[in-house]
Amino acid sequence: MGFGTIIKLEMEGEIGIVTYDIPGVPVNTWSPEALAEYYSLMDMLEKDEQIKGLIIRSGKPNNFHAGGDLKFLESFTSREAMQAWLDEFQQGFNRLAELKIPTVAAIEGACLGGGLEFALLCTARIAKDTNATVLGQPEVLVGLFPGGGGTQRLPRLIGLPALDLILSGKNLTAAKALEVGVVDRLTPAEGDLLADARQFVKEIIAGKAELNRPVHDFSRIDEIAELARQKTVKVSRGRELPGPLAAIKAVQEGIKLSLQEGLEIEKKLFVEVALTNEAKGSMNTFFLKTMTDKPLSMVPRDFKAKPVKKAAVLGFGIMGRGIVIDILRTMQIPVVVKDMPESLEAGKKFVKKILDGMAEKKKIKITADELMQFITLTSEINDDFKDADIVIEAITENPQIKTEVYKELCCVVPSDCIICSNTSSIPITKLAQSVTNPERFAGAHFFSPVWLMELLEIVKGEATSQETVNNLLCFAGAIKKRPIICRDNPGFVVNAMILPYFLKVYDLLEQGVPIEKIDRAMMQFGFPVGPIRLIDEIGIDTHYNALVSVGVTVPPILQRIIDDGRTGVKKSGRGIFLADGSVDPEVLPLIGFKGEPLNMPMEEIQKILFSQFVMRGKELVDEGIVDNFKSIDVGVIWGLGFPAEKGGPLKWADLTGLSTELFGNKIY
Repeated sequence: MGFGTIIKLEMEGEIGIVTYDIPGVPVNTWSPEALAEYYSLMDMLEKDEQIKGLIIRSGKPNNFHAGGDLKFLESFTSREAMQAWLDEFQQGFNRLAELKIPTVAAIEGACLGGGLEFALLCTARIAKDTNATVLGQPEVLVGLFPGGGGTQRLPRLIGLPALDLILSGKNLTAAKALEVGVVDRLTPAEGDLLADARQFVKEIIAGKAELNRPVHDFSRIDEIAELARQKTVKVSRGRELPGPLAAIKAVQEGIKLSLQEGLEIEKKLFVEVALTNEAKGSMNTFFLKTMTDKPLSMVPRDFKAKPVKKAAVLGFGIMGRGIVIDILRTMQIPVVVKDMPESLEAGKKFVKKILDGMAEKKKIKITADELMQFITLTSEINDDFKDADIVIEAITENPQIKTEVYKELCCVVPSDCIICSNTSSIPITKLAQSVTNPERFAGAHFFSPVWLMELLEIVKGEATSQETVNNLLCFAGAIKKRPIICRDNPGFVVNAMILPYFLKVYDLLEQGVPIEKIDRAMMQFGFPVGPIRLIDEIGIDTHYNALVSVGVTVPPILQRIIDDGRTGVKKSGRGIFLADGSVDPEVLPLIGFKGEPLNMPMEEIQKILFSQFVMRGKELVDEGIVDNFKSIDVGVIWGLGFPAEKGGPLKWADLTGLSTELFGNKIY
């Protein structure tokens, strides 16, 4: 018996078995089509007096239900339209909870967001104890909060721990969900979930099942809610993000009232949050994440990747070490590392230290000692390289030194060995001139610290073949990186985006805007660190050399700071800041501004600096450096720490109207 293409009902005696399965997609969601079929199912169940119990399950082995359709939610622009839809949605949900027959959710795979809220409507829940089965309310991670009853039903089921589950967005394993009371029973991984669910619903019908439904003490809800608010604002570095704060309010106010009154509070707050720019920006970040989660999806299906059985890294400084760490922890293949003898041992100790930490935190399943066995250290290019499938060069940023190394390397490695440079600024086309078979040469620009930063820029020189790009996309997937592809360009994408931002910072300093105020403005905007402190931390000399390498006239302020011998407080003990984090008073005369500090509003500083990202990003698309604007937003979010709730600079410019102001139209 079916209600369409998504929901099917089968009868086994007096037990109804509902199977939910959206065809052609990996996960079940609450699409408009799915809801229409669900409402038809409710119409039938409310009239049918023959069914004595109901089991709800998924037709997908690793997904029970993933919740709301974010594309559908993102499409709303009217408060009235969203309110009407949410009224209908919650009313439809309540119909399942109000059925006069016992219902059991049989959960296997991910049960998240609106999927968990769906399961909470049932009389009871049974879950299969597999690695794929996780339960949670991750809505805050996309700028929202539970809007299908989760802020009301989950606390009533498991008590105040529900608030932490909602605010953290973390997932529970099946075993943990049983422990805290979200599910009532487990089926072993090798067991028959449907058979166990069938037995469970029969026990409930017969009155033999024991369901633990304690009455929880919410007398401290106001105190706990205030602590949660303080923690939320602290975690977001002082920003009051709508989603989590509304979630706290919904739980705090709703739990004091009846369930129906609490649901009304949740609905009102959800509509307010879902229409905010922060929610729409967060959803865009989620879409970008999904788009780049699996680099193999960016490769033609019929492409046969070059197997990478052995890698080599030239240079064992901080970047080379990070690249080695990533290859070892993800691929567990032999890696040849070349550097000066004095650098090799220090690099090896550093790599082992990081891998030891990962093993201790159970982020890798193999010991550091076992992984270190894959490393071969050498101070010269020799026969160890002759069977390398990929070589990544991460030596000093000197084109002459690099080209000499490539010439030597090409005499040893196979003719089809992929050769990459981790350069952050030297043109790939120029470097390729010293590589035999230059079609196999490309940029592979990692970000520091490599083992923590997800982004990888794949840079196409004029000679780089599409085959090489595709192979590097496969390699990016193997080492769990989030790639963007760009054509050769000074600074590629991320450094090209940040260059005008830094130059405008020096303009503001010359106008008399204080250092602290500039940094504070951009941290309030959502960046993890202000631009001037970032310059100090990456190394003032490194920043200076990057400007010189792309032919930019060095701002006088920066030149004076460099001439004073300041390379960064962490690097040499002398920078723009002191060790305690305050501005070094001896730097102020180097800025050269002698008048009263300019009292520029924070919002104006943010708009001036943010506009630099938007204008340069659009230029990169218009110039054909990247094929689409989404690559810009991916690069700045995962390469610079652009705030996730803003969805990337180009998306945020659209949401705030800045793109229309600057260009006369939206970018997305």
